[in-house]
Amino acid sequence: MSDQRLFNVAVVGATGAVGEQILRLLAERDFPLKSLKLLSSARSAGTKIPFKGQELTVEEATPDSFKGVEIALFSAGGDVSRALIPHAVEHGAVCIDNTNAYRMDPETPLVVPEVNIDKISGHKGIIANPNCSTIQMVAALKPLYDRFGISRIIVSTYQAVSGAGAKAIQEMLRQSREVLDGGDPKPDILPVGSLPVKHQIAFNAIPQIDKFQDNGFTLEEMKMIKETKKIMGDDSIEVTATCVRIPVVYGHSESVYVEMKQDFDIGEVKALLADAPGVTLMDDPERQLYPLAAAAAGKNDVFVGRVRRDLSNPRALNLWIVSDNLLKGAAWNAVQIAEYIAIPQA
Repeated sequence: MSDQRLFNVAVVGATGAVGEQILRLLAERDFPLKSLKLLSSARSAGTKIPFKGQELTVEEATPDSFKGVEIALFSAGGDVSRALIPHAVEHGAVCIDNTNAYRMDPETPLVVPEVNIDKISGHKGIIANPNCSTIQMVAALKPLYDRFGISRIIVSTYQAVSGAGAKAIQEMLRQSREVLDGGDPKPDILPVGSLPVKHQIAFNAIPQIDKFQDNGFTLEEMKMIKETKKIMGDDSIEVTATCVRIPVVYGHSESVYVEMKQDFDIGEVKALLADAPGVTLMDDPERQLYPLAAAAAGKNDVFVGRVRRDLSNPRALNLWIVSDNLLKGAAWNAVQIAEYIAIPQA
C-alpha cells in the first residue's frame, strides 16, 4: 500500500475491545496512514498504546478532535457517536460508525462489504456498521438471496458475552469460579447493566440482549429484523429473531431457517457458500465438521455449516452460522469499509 495516498485517521473508543481490534487490523493490514489519532473518554485519556513500534497517547474525544481527520472509526457507544459524528463530518471526515446511532437513518448507508459495498458511494459523511449478529447472517445469506430469492428468515442467536463488553467477560469468569467453588454468584451486569434485574450468566443462557421493546422483542432482535431488510434492500423479507446470551467469551453462533422463493439444489447451495467472499463452508457431518465459536475466535471470516433442507418445507434451508463478533461483527467490517474508501479499487 506504500504507493497509495496516505490518510489522517482517528479511532474513537481506542481503548475498548473493538477499538483494540481496529488498531491491530490497521497495523497488520498496513493501512495507508499519514497520521493516527487515538480518542477516548476523559477517563482513558493519557493511556499509552503501542502501534507499529511507536507509543501513541490516547486523547480525550472532543468536537475539535477531528480537525484534519479524513477517516474516523467510531466504537465508543451510541451517545458518543451522536454527539461527535456531526462535528467530525463538519471537519470533513468520513465516519464509519460501529454503533446503533445512524444505522436506520435513511441517508446513511448500512454496509457489509461482501453484500452491498456499492452503497458506500451514496454516503454523506457517515457509513454505519451493522449489528454484529446481523453482519454474519447477511454475509452468509447474500449469495442465496441473489440466486434463489428469500421470503422468510427465522434466526435464533447464541451470543458471546464479549458483545456486552469487557466487564461482562469478567463477570462470567468470576461467576464460573464461584459456581465451581460451591458459591452463590451475584450478577451485577447481565443481561442489561442499566436495568434493575440481573441474571447469572455462568452455566446459563439468558434470552434477553438489550432492552425489551413494546412489541415484546428486544432491541437486539429488532436490530436484526430491520437491518437485514435495509442491507438486503428488500422490505418484503419476513424476519423474526430470538437473541440469547450464552457463557462464551468470543464468537456469536446462529441457527438460521431460510425460506427460498425458488426450489434449490443442496449441492448448489453449498457451492455458492463455498465461493462466497468472506465465507468459509465447514460442513461434513461424517467427520463432525461444523463451525464452532471457539475455532472462529480470532478469525475474520464467517463460518457456515449444518447445511440441510428442511424436512417440512422443501423450499426451506437450515444453517449454522458462526463468526467472531469483535472482528467480522465489528472491527474487521469497519476496517474493510475504510480500506474501500482509502484504496483505489481495481
